[in-house]
Amino acid sequence: MINRSLKWSITSAAVILLSLLSYNFADIKVALWFHSMSRSWYHDLFTIITTFGESQWYLVGGLLLFVVFRKKKPFIAYSGWFLFLSVAISGIAADIIKFIVGRARPRLYFSEKLYGFDFFHSEHAWTSFPSGHSATALSVAVVLAMLYPRYRFFFYCFGSLIAFSRVFLAEHYISDIIAGSFLGIISTILLYNLYFRSKLLCR
Repeated sequence: MINRSLKWSITSAAVILLSLLSYNFADIKVALWFHSMSRSWYHDLFTIITTFGESQWYLVGGLLLFVVFRKKKPFIAYSGWFLFLSVAISGIAADIIKFIVGRARPRLYFSEKLYGFDFFHSEHAWTSFPSGHSATALSVAVVLAMLYPRYRFFFYCFGSLIAFSRVFLAEHYISDIIAGSFLGIISTILLYNLYFRSKLLCR
């Protein structure tokens, strides 16, 4: 039986390979295709959906749950703390990577044909990789799936839909959301295994 570290190594390699393939063969074509749909009614719909990938909702909500219930209902309190830390850690990691790699967002390709990386940028137009919304969306999806496994299919579908909205709105490339989603998933699972498993099993 393949051990856990080998599984994660294989998964990480697959994500890197998929991101590289997308970068070289799919990112620009897909971005241009969705950019051409910017006047459709779908655009308004995905503009709403993408707001669910903004981290402040989960940071504030998770912290409030922890503060309010930390003495009365430990499970709810630790669930909120788990949500807060998962979103915070994946978001901070995404922001650090964004700054270091400095990838041009699709809008720079549309306007100036700029595509690729230029290290150490803090400007919004150069912080495409990885997608922070995707990292947040999948962090939240994994947290909720662990807390309420009966509804995990819905959580993963909605998290993936939020990530997809970033491509549909031409805010990110496909490889950005692949990397961001994986970052959100792996950081949350690691956090759960290292700290929250024992606390959340005792309801």
